[in-house]
Amino acid sequence: MGKIAFIYPGQGAQKCFMGQDFYNMYPKCAEIFDKAEDALDISVKDLCFRENPLLDQTQYTQPAMVTTCLGITAVLQDMGIEPDVTAGLSLGEYAAIAAAGGMDYIDAIRLVRRRGVFMEEAVPSGKGAMTAVLGMDAGAIEKVLEEFENVFIANYNCPGQIVITGMKEGVEAAGVKLTEAGAKRCIPLVVSGPFHSIYLKEAGAKLRKHMEEITFNELAIPYITNVTATYVSDKDDIPSLLEKQICSSVRWQQSVETMIADGVDTFIEIGPGKTLAGFIKKIDREVKVINVSCVEDIETVKELV
Repeated sequence: MGKIAFIYPGQGAQKCFMGQDFYNMYPKCAEIFDKAEDALDISVKDLCFRENPLLDQTQYTQPAMVTTCLGITAVLQDMGIEPDVTAGLSLGEYAAIAAAGGMDYIDAIRLVRRRGVFMEEAVPSGKGAMTAVLGMDAGAIEKVLEEFENVFIANYNCPGQIVITGMKEGVEAAGVKLTEAGAKRCIPLVVSGPFHSIYLKEAGAKLRKHMEEITFNELAIPYITNVTATYVSDKDDIPSLLEKQICSSVRWQQSVETMIADGVDTFIEIGPGKTLAGFIKKIDREVKVINVSCVEDIETVKELV
């Protein structure tokens, strides 16, 4: 068997009742949720375990998602299931760093709480936008975007799916141009800001300052950074990379390709949804992807790893 990667989804994968079955069945997961609740000024269990409109607001989504992902991770690790590398898409990178030993689980949850607040404060609601561009080569998209000063690539998700970001008028105009240039579809995303663009640079600076309160640990295993799609093994690199990550492109496709080239043949997607599994199957159909979003999925992991 080749290497195993733990991978974590980003914002948008959240759903009501996520993590509740793990909380009820596994003390290790319950411990993470309870400690997160003690550390924050919000009820994480209320956010995750009941219908709650706040779950879709960035400042609440982020700690709720990371708490859920790390709660499930704690269960897997308690069973002796460990990865050779970790990675996460955007927000998911924080869970990846914590799972790799780079920071305490609760510190990661505290940090993304601040991250969500800073991201919401960066640009007034309604001014920014993001759009998924389907069926068009990344190079062709980059060429079209050269015409626009305020539109950027937010995510390289997989072949045929790129997300653009920036000021609303520019993103809308770019969508028209991209459709004319051959994109199959341009789908506006329901988001509160132009994430992963230069407009989040101030949020990154605020977050970096907040990181001074966080202790970063030696990494037990490497993780892949969104910024360069390369391995990180030095804890001293983590703060600057997280500052850059908030306002630069998420190189998810390239990250997966890096891991596969290094021998990863089994990806365990931890958290709600199957978004990353869908991306990976478009990148390389030969690798295995296992989703762990409910208690029943644990048996599948035990059988395959």
